[in-house]
Amino acid sequence: MSDPRATLAEIAAQCRQGLPLPPQAQDAPVFAEPWQAQAFALTVALHGQGLFSWPEWAAALTERLRSVNAAGGLDDGSNYYLHWLDTLEGLVLAKQVGNAEQLHDLEHAWEAAAARTPHGKPIELQPEDFHSPG
Repeated sequence: MSDPRATLAEIAAQCRQGLPLPPQAQDAPVFAEPWQAQAFALTVALHGQGLFSWPEWAAALTERLRSVNAAGGLDDGSNYYLHWLDTLEGLVLAKQVGNAEQLHDLEHAWEAAAARTPHGKPIELQPEDFHSPG
């Protein structure tokens, strides 16, 4: 899918054809938490920029889930999007789009921004979020 204007429903429909999705009731929402939708959207954006193809993504996510399952860690699907994020991080590192230190810094920046953001308000990163406490 290369159209960045595709709706979430269109993207989800395409992904159901080629990606493993978590177990859910037929009428259940695809995302239980906003961060899951954001992780999905980030993945779609990186795909749209040509970082990876959908078959490449599907293979990486499938391998991640198989690896977790083989280690006895696959559960009822509640950790699916954590595995999704691990897969995305792995591809970002493998494609050398970022390094582990940058991802670590970004993670801490989001934590700092989330800590100061009132519940229900959008989390916004600020330049100071990227500076570690002295």
